[in-house]
Amino acid sequence: MSKQKHKTASTNLFPKNFMWGASTASHQVEGNTYNQWTVWELQHARELANTANERLSWIPGWERFRDKAEDPENYLSGVGIKHYELYKNDFEIAEKLNLNSFRFGIEWSRIEPEEGVWNVEALRHYEDYINELAVRGIEPVLNLWHWTMPVWFTDKGGFSKRSNIMYFERFVKKLCDELPLEKVRYIITLNEPNVYASFGYATGEWPPNEKKWWKFMRVYYNLTIAHKRCYRLLKKRYPHMQVGVASQLANIQAKRPQNFLDNLAVRWMRYFWNWWFLNRIKRYQDYVGFNYYFTDYYRFGSLREMIKGKFFYRDNPHAPTNDLGWYMEPEGLHALIIRVWAHYKKPMLITENGLADSSDEHRRWWIEETIIAMERALSEGVELRGYFHWSLLDNFEWAYGWWPKFGLVDVDRKTMKRTVRPSAKFYADQIDRNS
Repeated sequence: MSKQKHKTASTNLFPKNFMWGASTASHQVEGNTYNQWTVWELQHARELANTANERLSWIPGWERFRDKAEDPENYLSGVGIKHYELYKNDFEIAEKLNLNSFRFGIEWSRIEPEEGVWNVEALRHYEDYINELAVRGIEPVLNLWHWTMPVWFTDKGGFSKRSNIMYFERFVKKLCDELPLEKVRYIITLNEPNVYASFGYATGEWPPNEKKWWKFMRVYYNLTIAHKRCYRLLKKRYPHMQVGVASQLANIQAKRPQNFLDNLAVRWMRYFWNWWFLNRIKRYQDYVGFNYYFTDYYRFGSLREMIKGKFFYRDNPHAPTNDLGWYMEPEGLHALIIRVWAHYKKPMLITENGLADSSDEHRRWWIEETIIAMERALSEGVELRGYFHWSLLDNFEWAYGWWPKFGLVDVDRKTMKRTVRPSAKFYADQIDRNS
């Protein structure tokens, strides 16, 4: 097949209005936020730095990142990358990369810094933000909640109390009243509720650092209620708006495909991690949004391991891995798309997908394999509407801090200079080829 014929065939697979984009989250890029996470950062930065080698020395290439990871300043979001001030400059970069859509978050703690007190200046900022995207012809995809919350809300117990959901509803209603949401076709209510509930209330690694399974299930369930209420609110106000979530889904496979017990472990993990939340909101989502980073292989434990309480566990290949030591299998996206389609028969958005790669060694390969996976899925009849790479910019990576580099664009935090990585130029070329 000639190159020209291949280009034509490939182009026809992606819908004409396919959204090619990138993602960000408010706390991770804006800077100068004050929420429950910034409070946690100040409390735990030194501890995280002191225990970095103990926690992370297993990562391949650890010595390259050790100095930064052992610096307490690494764990403070601080001024961020000043996206709050430099967003127009960042949108210009997005345009040059051929992005026709952009996923962003609105920081609740800016809008309502104190209970019932609304920050008019912040509301006007986000109004200008949405208008600026619209003027540039970039589809705004708005994320209402990406884990961070006002301190006053978490002081009340956050989402662990069902009565507190009304405060989140009130916040969403305020956005409907104040922002030009008629220019927003796609809204994500919640980002990765499974990750937030697990790390905050089951493993206790993130704020509020609780290890209570009953509380984990309460928070997880309350988030389904929060989504449903906001879905009704938004659809009543904007009937044609597309509303969904961004769940974190993994391509979960059996380590030994012919082993009954391994497959039993896989069935449980797929249900618990991938489907539990989505099943409870399936009548309250216009599309299935999901973030893909992982293909995970599970195996059932040996008798000795089961005696120790390890009934099944993740057993991934040792290579290739990204800077965080996460096993990389971008082509696994295809199997996951097909599985999501079989479960829900709804349009899909890949709301996050990317890797930590400071040397930009693997990102081009990752993007290329991801596009091939999407092409395969489209050829099999699924309705895939968009893809958002994580992230447009290097950002604050939560409990890891600043050293992991997920950005298509490198950011020097001393000068705030933005530099487009070679892989980003490759992504821009692929968008041009497939649009």
